Amino acid sequence: MTWAADPELDDGPHTIGRWLIDRAARSPERTAIDDRGVTTDYATLAARSAALADALRDSGYGPGDRIATVSGNSTDHVVAFFACALAGIAFVPLSWRLTPRELADVLTRSDPALVLVEDEYEALAGAALRIADRMPPTAVLGTTGVEAGVTPREAPRDAPVARGAAVGTVPAHARPSIRRPVRDDDPLLIIFTSGSEAAPKGVVLTHANCFWNNLALAQALPLTADDIVLAMLPQFHVAAWNCQPLLAWWVGATVVLERSFQPARVLQLIADRRVTAMMGVPTQYAMLAAERDAASADTSSLRLALVGGATMPVELQRTWARRGVPLTQGYGLTEAGPNVLHLPAAEADAAPGAVGRPYPHVSVRIVDPATGLALEGEATGELWVRGPSVFDGYLGDDAATARARVGEWLRSGDLVSRDADGVYRVVDRLKDIYISGGENVAPAEVEQALCRHPLVEAAAVVGVPDEVWGERGVAFVVRRAGAALSADELLAHARRNLAAFKVPVQVEFVDELPRSTIEKLARSRLREQARALRARADRRERAGARPPSKGEPR
Repeated sequence: MTWAADPELDDGPHTIGRWLIDRAARSPERTAIDDRGVTTDYATLAARSAALADALRDSGYGPGDRIATVSGNSTDHVVAFFACALAGIAFVPLSWRLTPRELADVLTRSDPALVLVEDEYEALAGAALRIADRMPPTAVLGTTGVEAGVTPREAPRDAPVARGAAVGTVPAHARPSIRRPVRDDDPLLIIFTSGSEAAPKGVVLTHANCFWNNLALAQALPLTADDIVLAMLPQFHVAAWNCQPLLAWWVGATVVLERSFQPARVLQLIADRRVTAMMGVPTQYAMLAAERDAASADTSSLRLALVGGATMPVELQRTWARRGVPLTQGYGLTEAGPNVLHLPAAEADAAPGAVGRPYPHVSVRIVDPATGLALEGEATGELWVRGPSVFDGYLGDDAATARARVGEWLRSGDLVSRDADGVYRVVDRLKDIYISGGENVAPAEVEQALCRHPLVEAAAVVGVPDEVWGERGVAFVVRRAGAALSADELLAHARRNLAAFKVPVQVEFVDELPRSTIEKLARSRLREQARALRARADRRERAGARPPSKGEPR
């Protein structure tokens, strides 16, 4: 079939839904998605997305609404994303790695007008919705689900909506849907991310934010219609959209969707599909390099392998370079769209451990955390970011948004250094989060879960370096007086209440938690202790000593 662009869009804003419509008009028969061997061309992807967008609008959904999803990477999920983009609805992909309690929390925070669920995660979503404060309409993704018929939008409540009310200040189900064309400043993606506070926050990215982010990526690390892009990051992460896949669909490339990370399968996909571009976190590249057949695997097609989530260890970078796959280091944060800095692979040897220079259309500065003054030349301080890709704010949380911003500048919370050549390195994080396998972990959230155990008086969690996962959490726990609580029992409790990547790798029982002179938790001292504990555990494992008995530090 021949796909014609919507004439009503010709003179309108170039919102993200427009990318797919225009590409389908130019390259209808090119393959847009390869989902586990099932291919979808651009004409079909556009037709399905446009039909679902029309059905959503006809059922009362539109700008001002949010649709949440619980889904793995799939063609059906991409169709739902572009349908929301075309209809002006904010797309809120939620993590299937969460426990029902955690998922219920973000469902309550996002307050969607509709929830779309992949059949594999129906039990998880159902359990979460039963815990949540309200039960929005739900539907299954795909041609036999929501694409076959859309549940009408719930009628708005009687409470009037203040003119100009900010997104998130009025519940979605209490707002009448707005019938108007999609605008560049409409929310497109809302990604929940853990910061230094316990509660995950919804990062609101508009169509304009995503446009500028991908324009910068296109100028710095371009893709072409001939590229084959492997997308293996889960689609509840911003990078699963804004670090190659959306750009690929803009230029007419093929995206190979992978649902889970299995090193042997990924290496086979690279060889079989002749993958030319991909993105992963250091943990994934480490596991790929350690795979039994990695040295003989055919990765010759790869020309652009992007790293994000954390800084790549120098030796791992060199391992891949020796195998003919130079890695391009990137740095970013969800609130910035996420792309902020990048280091071309050709510069890796000259600047080991660096994360590079700013992307086009991104401005950065280093600020003295003590004085708030910008620092020039060679300097170390907090990285601030400015540009059109910086987020619109946190969903329904003006106070958190105000803390993250200083005028037009976004505070990253990361301590960085800049050398004489203008190359940046990440020194440490001012925030307390640590990154495990590319996932942000907020210590406060883990601490709250541990303290729900009736025998725990207090808990503190810090991240320590880990060769495979980048960082893992070590928990310091104060038992209630007279309590007999073992590490195994507490970790079992944690697994029931936390996603697996958030569960501490080790528990150390202490009589009290160290405090600073102003009664704040002295995390720096705990980090030193945690590193010593992990080093001791590593030595014990290498020596083949017996594992700790029940109740001993693990």
